Formats: sequence, C-alpha cells, structure tokens
Amino acid sequence: MSDHIKKIIIAIDGHSSCGKSTVAKEIARKLNYIFIDSGAMYRAVTLYCLRHKLIENGSVNLPELKANLGKIKVSFRFNPDTQHNDIWLNGENVEKEIRLLTVSQNVSPIAAVAEVRRLLVALQQEMGKSKGIVMDGRDIGTVVFPDAELKIFMTAQPDVRAKRRFDELTAKGEKVSYDEIRANIIERDRYDEKRKESPLRKADDAIVLDNSYMTREEQLKWILCRIDGI
Repeated sequence: MSDHIKKIIIAIDGHSSCGKSTVAKEIARKLNYIFIDSGAMYRAVTLYCLRHKLIENGSVNLPELKANLGKIKVSFRFNPDTQHNDIWLNGENVEKEIRLLTVSQNVSPIAAVAEVRRLLVALQQEMGKSKGIVMDGRDIGTVVFPDAELKIFMTAQPDVRAKRRFDELTAKGEKVSYDEIRANIIERDRYDEKRKESPLRKADDAIVLDNSYMTREEQLKWILCRIDGI
C-alpha cells in the first residue's frame, strides 16, 4: 500500500468510541501519512476548560471561554516511543489526561461552541494544506475537508462501542462503570447529532463502515481497498 503515490486527504467521521482514531492511526502508518485526531483537539480545549473552571456541571461559561480562547494553544508532536503524534496543550503533553471520563463527559458542550469550532477548524485546514493526512472527527468530511478524496462514516452499535470503551479503560487500570460509559455514549450521540454548530451527519459522498462485528484487520483491509480504487 505504501506505493500509493498520489497524496490525498482521508476524512473519517462517525460516532464516539467506534474506533475511528485507532483505524485512522493504522491507515496513516501504512501510507506514511500524518494522522490528526481532531477529537483530541476538542478534548484538549475541554481539559483547559475543566482546569480553569470554565465548564461545571455541563454548563459552559461562554463569556469566560471566549475571553480565554487566545490563551489556548493546541498542537501535535511526534512521540518516538509510540510512533504517533501526541497532543500538547500550552506546552504540556496531555495525551493521557484528555482520555479521562471527566473529559469525555464534558467534551460535547465545548465542541458545540461556535468560536471553539472556528478556531480548531482553521487549525485543521492549515494542517491539511499539503495533503497526505488522515483526520477523524465529527465534521471532517462535511465542514473541515468537504473536498476530501475519500470520506468514510464509521459507526457501530452502542452496546459494542460501550464494551470496547469499557475494556480500553479497564485495561489502563481505571475503575469505570459499563452502564455509565454506555449512557455517556448514547448522550454524546444525541448531543452531536442535534447540536446547531456542525452537527454529526454523514457527508453525501461518504462510504458507511459499520464495524460492529469487524476486527481491526478487517476494517483496515476494507479502507485500504477503497484507497486503492482512487
């Protein structure tokens, strides 16, 4: 696959916890592309907001958040140990912190703020200018890169996604409740699809990948076949 000469943009959208980032990272590695985790960017902003008490009990302090946007610097740096790009917030590697359940529970209201989306979409579009990138998120194929050469909409049944997320967090030694994770996933789906600013929806020209009963290897093969057809 590494002989795929023409550099393209691969946009992967879809529901939370359906393995978008995992597959996107593998695709990027196979093609020697840059992987950009747009969700991690929104999580980093959410972490900043939590640390500075700009969001409490799901309620965003909009005036304060807007006043603080200029102080939020999000970037990616290559981690030689993991061979992936880690996310940095104001000079600090926050790759681990952004995966905490408290961040997951608060990211949707932050991601719905128009000013936050404008800031991060501009940054994402800048990153994609040279092509040769794989980016995953909620509005990559519809808003960030509407002209992407390949658009994939990933989904999986809520119970399957909850189990995957539960296993992932438990493997890291975190004490979590399956029911709480499942409720969080369903709530995020509802929030992401109903929000006014860039709601989650399948781009008209996106190909649907329901990976409920697919292994990671099968998903990878499925996507690489689509890339070969471009």
